[in-house]
Amino acid sequence: MAAEPVSLQMRRRLFVVSNLAIFMIGLGFAVRANIAGDLQANLFDALDLARSASMVGEVIAATFIGFALTLLFGSALLDHVGMKRMLLFAAFGYLLGSVLVVAASTLGATQSSYWLVYAGLLLTGLGWGAVEAATNPLVAALYPEEKTHRLNILHAWWPAGIVAGGLIGLTLGAFSLPWQVNMLILIVPALILAVLVWGAVFPVTERVAAGIEHADMYRELIRSPGFLLWFFCMMLTATSELAPGQWVDIALSNVVGMQGIILLIYVSALMFVMRHFAGPIAVKISPVGLLWFGSLFAALGLYALAAADTPILAFGAATIWGVGVCYMYPTMLASVSERYPRGGAFFMGLMGFAAGLAIQFVLPQMGAIFDSAKLEAAGSVQALTNLSGAELAEVMRFASVESFQAVAAVPLLLLPVFGFIWWRDRRSGGYRPVSLTADESVS
Repeated sequence: MAAEPVSLQMRRRLFVVSNLAIFMIGLGFAVRANIAGDLQANLFDALDLARSASMVGEVIAATFIGFALTLLFGSALLDHVGMKRMLLFAAFGYLLGSVLVVAASTLGATQSSYWLVYAGLLLTGLGWGAVEAATNPLVAALYPEEKTHRLNILHAWWPAGIVAGGLIGLTLGAFSLPWQVNMLILIVPALILAVLVWGAVFPVTERVAAGIEHADMYRELIRSPGFLLWFFCMMLTATSELAPGQWVDIALSNVVGMQGIILLIYVSALMFVMRHFAGPIAVKISPVGLLWFGSLFAALGLYALAAADTPILAFGAATIWGVGVCYMYPTMLASVSERYPRGGAFFMGLMGFAAGLAIQFVLPQMGAIFDSAKLEAAGSVQALTNLSGAELAEVMRFASVESFQAVAAVPLLLLPVFGFIWWRDRRSGGYRPVSLTADESVS
């Protein structure tokens, strides 16, 4: 790592590299949403019909386990490992993980194929975590005076990747190409990322540049107990955004009779545009005000999605939900970085860890709720096996609504928390980012 400031040209290159890395993980998110139904139908239904949706939730949740683990340990060691190595590891994880999932499909419906899919998605999750561990503190170091704006632009490339992945998935489906091609597409951005990263010169993190000791980064957990509240809130904001997005293809395809990925593409395109305007909005109402309004719209949108029974209603509800969750993830990262800058990459990594930890538990639970509801509607496993046509569709519709309603109340829990922080900031003179030279952080 270079100790001296990077040149303007290199700063621009590193921002492009960061955007590409985020685009890659967004593409991976869309690919998983695309293939979730195929994994269930082609592998897991034959392996265990009663638990097939739970198995889908388990293997997709493995991605979030990898994401959380890399963020937890990778962020803590980022200053030792280096941003370059972290991003090269991310490219490797997406490349090998994609190959393993494709290889699993050649084995048929066996326990070995289940665990190979699990391992492949776990590897892509490790790569996802490595991207977040490197790019978030990188952008904070490159643009310390405009973190909320730049981190929202950075994470605008997440929904851009989802849009690209969703459109690719629809195109492959239109030409009746096998779902495995979806996974192989992830290799392309991984290779491009590796090439661009190899010759780049990276800066040190903002904490290191300020001369703050590595041990002091960990001591900040004791000095700033208010961070734990933000950690908890990150679990809820991530549940509001990422869990419904990853489940949307299975659930909405059954509810409204359309491919759920179409809705995900639409919401992601909306988010890509809106995240470019986060900076001016945050200046007007403060980052925490932005989070409060986001939680309100997310709750309204999720309840509406659970009740939608036509494509038009689904698009309307998705618009409300998309507006709500649009700024949540990057603004949470920026808020923590601005309130607790001494926590450095470690604190930003802990926030991503909170997100991954939450989804690791939520997705299997959504799958379990789905399985329980479909058995309740059918009457028994045997009855479910014998269903077909309109009767089977109605059972799946009921199960999908139940699984979506389970997360609809989550954003409501955030309203009083963000409301209190917003009120306290205003009472103390308005929101002000904490300088690294300050003796204390706000909570």
